[in-house]
Order: sequence, then C-alpha cells, then structure tokens
Amino acid sequence: MVHVSENPNAASPTLPPLDPDRVALIEKEGLILKQLEPLGVEIYGADVRCELPKAVIDALEVEMANRGFIVFKHQTDLSPDELINASKWWGAHEIHSTHGVHPATPGRNRHIFRCSNDSRYGILGVGPQWHNDGSFEAATFSHSAYYMARAPERGGGTHFAHQGAAFDALPQDKQEFWQRLVSVNSASGVTHPVVHTHPVSGRKSVWLHLGMTGAVLERLPEDGLSIEELQNAPAAADKFRLLNDAEMKELFNDYNDLLNTSFEKGYGIRYHYDNGDLLFIDNWAVAHRASPEAHMPAEEQGLRIMDRVTIKAGRELSPHFGLPTYINLSGPHPFNKDGVWQAGGVGFRWKDDIRMQN
Repeated sequence: MVHVSENPNAASPTLPPLDPDRVALIEKEGLILKQLEPLGVEIYGADVRCELPKAVIDALEVEMANRGFIVFKHQTDLSPDELINASKWWGAHEIHSTHGVHPATPGRNRHIFRCSNDSRYGILGVGPQWHNDGSFEAATFSHSAYYMARAPERGGGTHFAHQGAAFDALPQDKQEFWQRLVSVNSASGVTHPVVHTHPVSGRKSVWLHLGMTGAVLERLPEDGLSIEELQNAPAAADKFRLLNDAEMKELFNDYNDLLNTSFEKGYGIRYHYDNGDLLFIDNWAVAHRASPEAHMPAEEQGLRIMDRVTIKAGRELSPHFGLPTYINLSGPHPFNKDGVWQAGGVGFRWKDDIRMQN
C-alpha cells in the first residue's frame, strides 16, 4: 500500500486556489464562482444555451486543469443539442463518441451515453473503479460532460481525485519507478504513460485504467540518464521488460490506494449532484468513479439519470520512450516471458472481489 505520509521529501499534495485575475474576467459576465474544497468549482448565473465569450471559456479551461472540474448549476431541461454544443467549448471543440445508444436516450442521439440505476432509462453499473474516460483511445478525451438530468433523492454522486496532486503524494521511489512505466490497454492495445505532464497545468500526473489494462512495460533505468532523457531515447526491446503478476497487483493496488486516500489527504472529493447540474471534468487532470450509491436500485435511492458527452483531445497522450502508439496484445510476445500480456475487453484482474466494468 502507498503511504503518502511516509514521504517527507514529497511535495504537499495540494491544488491551487482560483486565480483572482481569471475570476474577475469570468465574473464580468455575471457569473458567480464558488471554490469547492479541496477541488472543483461551482458556477452560478450561467445559461449554457448561450455560448460564453472565448476569453471566459479559456479561463475556465485553465481552472478545470488546475482544480479538476467545474459545475454549471441549474441547467435544467437541456436538449441533446444544447448539451452537445456546450461540450464543444472545450478541448479540440469536437465530440468523440465511443459507445452505443440506450433506447431511452433523447432522440437516440449517438453522442450521448445515458447512464442510470434503472435499465429502462439508461446503462447500468458504469464506472465502479477509478478510471479516465476513453483510455482505450490514443487521443483520449480531453474533457467529459456529466449532465444530471435527474438526481436521485437519496444520493448517488461521483468521486473525483486530482492526479497531479496524487503524483505529488507518492513516495520518491514510486515517483521514479512509475515515470518509467507505460500501460497497454487490453481492449485496443493503445499505450499511455503511467505518469504524464499535463499540457495546461504543467503538473506531472498519474494515469492508469484499473479496468482495461492488459500489460505494463517498464523502461529499464540507465546510469547517467534522467527520466526526461529516457523518455526521449529510441525504443529497443532489450531496454524494456513486462511487469509480472505480483508487480501488476502491487501497482494497481498502490494506484487504487493512492486515489482512495485522496479524500483524507486533500486531493479528492465525493461530489453530490442536484437536478440540472452540468459538470465538466478535465479528463487528463482527474480520475473518477461512480459512488457505490449511484449503482443502488432506483427503488432504494430514487431514479438517477445522467447523460455523458465526451470531447476529443487536440493531441495524443503519447507513451514516451519511443514506443509505438499501439501494441498488438494478441500478437507475438515481444518481452520477458514471465510478464503479464493479456488481451480482451476486461483487463488484468488485480483484485478478485471487484467488478471490472468501466
């Protein structure tokens, strides 16, 4: 288990407060910002049916990177087109849809992924483990929208953990080791660094999909070479090895513990929705999971209906070390034979008593 308090040399896992200059710019449009603790920002007085000025959108996008997510309050009865148009404010300003359409989705709109705790109204059981949306894509989504069309009366929110602050909380030896790791998605073979530098905040941030990872490669250290020099060095098979079963379980449990600890260490929040909340996350800055209550039956919690829209990133989350963007997990085994090399829609099972659905 990762013990974040046992690293006296680690930076304090904190998030910056709202920037006063950006707040002044945003509030000139009649909006009111409420900084949540320890992360997130609520926004009052907006109507997302009317596009905000570009300077305001740019300022909010920076705050999203720094504080993980923003929530436009009181956006009731948004149509599919209104939700999609507001989602295009961020990232590459394009929608990137990857899932099927539930029959109850308004207008059967293919860009909307409808989740619910009642199968008549949406997809059940989505996102029980920590993850980032679209980790099976090379240009994985830069942002995601979660629109609470109907909030359950007895709770059912989302947990968020800031991955830049999570990296800061790691012991130094783990920081060094994790920066040499690259994950391979079990479903698509796409490769992503386990630690990347966020393009907006500049923070080193952890990144690992707990439900669809089929292999993890370690770039072996070399005397005299920094991690930055290793990242830019040419790829060669003898410079890498696969993590074995025991190492994969340790990595995944450490990552899970690191994000679970976020609530008490000041970089995680359990967010509870109101009807009409439109929440946007920076998908490169925060990991998330559905709260256990979100999956409880509507008869117990009240009906929950959430619409998700995913936004295309402007660039790939590159794997480092000269590795290709895709590796065929169904193909020949290119590294040490005792490592984990597992293809399929469900990745490496790191714990026996969990559901592996994302």
